[in-house]
Amino acid sequence: MPIDKIFKDDASEEKGERARMASFIGAMAVADLVKSTLGPKGMDKILQSTGRGHAVSVTNDGATILKSLHIDNPAAKVLVDISKVQDDEVGDGTTSVVVLAGELLREAEKLVTSKIHPMTIIAGYRMAAECARDALLKRVIDNKENAEKFKSDLMKIAMTTLCSKILSQDKEHFAEMAVDAVFRLKGSTNLESIQIIKKPGGSLRDSFLDEGFILDKKIGIGQPKRIENAKILVANTAMDTDKVKIYGARVRVDSMTKVAEIEGAEKEKMKDKVKKILDHGINCFVNRQLIYNFPEELFADAGVLAIEHADFEGIERLGLVTGGEIASTFDNPESVKLGHCKLIEEIMIGEDKLIHFSGVEMGQACSIVLRGASHHVLDEAERSLHDALCVLSQTINDTRVLLGGGWPEMVMAKEVDDLARKTAGKKSHAIEAFSRALVAIPTTIADNAGLDSAELVAQLRAEHHSESSNAGIDVITGAVGDMEERGIYEAFKVKQAVLLSATEAAEMILRVDEIITCAPRRREDRM
Repeated sequence: MPIDKIFKDDASEEKGERARMASFIGAMAVADLVKSTLGPKGMDKILQSTGRGHAVSVTNDGATILKSLHIDNPAAKVLVDISKVQDDEVGDGTTSVVVLAGELLREAEKLVTSKIHPMTIIAGYRMAAECARDALLKRVIDNKENAEKFKSDLMKIAMTTLCSKILSQDKEHFAEMAVDAVFRLKGSTNLESIQIIKKPGGSLRDSFLDEGFILDKKIGIGQPKRIENAKILVANTAMDTDKVKIYGARVRVDSMTKVAEIEGAEKEKMKDKVKKILDHGINCFVNRQLIYNFPEELFADAGVLAIEHADFEGIERLGLVTGGEIASTFDNPESVKLGHCKLIEEIMIGEDKLIHFSGVEMGQACSIVLRGASHHVLDEAERSLHDALCVLSQTINDTRVLLGGGWPEMVMAKEVDDLARKTAGKKSHAIEAFSRALVAIPTTIADNAGLDSAELVAQLRAEHHSESSNAGIDVITGAVGDMEERGIYEAFKVKQAVLLSATEAAEMILRVDEIITCAPRRREDRM
């Protein structure tokens, strides 16, 4: 046995150059994979699972694509992770963050081969990232004082976010829906109270926003179809006790009449419970669990609308919207908060019946009903809309906005270049590399649109050397255009998150000089 072998048979290690190559190559491959989805002319990917049913999803969202990949390369996993975090944190920019990190590593690889130590590169990147962030801060636009302008900013941000997605054809319609929905939240970033209901059929243009609340349930048989000035009791309780429910219980009786007595007692118990519930003075009872025919009949006789099996999210939201609390005991009616709304009725969407609560107390919640040709279209539309809603709700809290279309990257690149010229020593190479990586984003946007990226980016750079230019890539005309006139805006928070997470991820991968893969555990034969 050779002396240098300290690992088990199947464990492997990669050292120095080879390890670094493996991590660079893995990360760059992932970045190239999602690169083509960047920008308004980005293409979609079809993801097919190998599981049962071979589920297919068509998507443009960087985080969704990467979540579905099963990757072996450790460095690539870091990139998948940052895109997930970006998705949770700000919702948009999931592709940009991976592309930027990939480019930073591509530049770092060149520097490492020209014998610059990774730590030096990291130090340079740190300085460059700080400088880039300051450059953006200098140029942010903040209209929070002026409500009209702020609303138009939000509209533009929503349209820019939806531009690269499937909804780009009707982006005005959807942007308006998203802005409207987010304004209702009154500044909270909790998107739970915006409910998205997907109903196949119709076209995307038929989607609409409803300020009431829509519950995806049918109204029971023989119950009122329409209730005005509803008082709603939202409950989570079992309404199905006409059977002995104790498992393994054995009841010994000496005649059939005794069985009937037990059943009678159970019925009485149920009647009492229903009576207690009716004592609250309600005319709508929503339960999370199922309601048997007998209690349902009692409710119908009393003219109360009883809805069963409203799933948990539906119940929570309904509580939020109508201002009621979820009750599970009914002994003291005065302490239970009832929900109120002006009208409950049944509506039809496509061929499904839904229950619609309108005139609800809290204006905070609303339902967005998406229509579309197929489930794939609807899923993708929901993801895109979710991105837009996330970005908007973050922007309402942090009102700073920037122009889009490669403009922020060029602004940062210019400042970072200036910093590189002032910095002495080897770090300046790394800083310069950072600015080259930033320029990769406008380059990719232009490439995806089939434009001559070298030409356009050169023009952009020239434009930006004059003070305070608004130039960015206008993909529609295929030239350099004024982003402010075009109304292409992005949220500052998204850009900042992209910049910082990409830099940190690149740093982390750069620090690697050895990859050790553990030996798989063998199952011993127990025979």
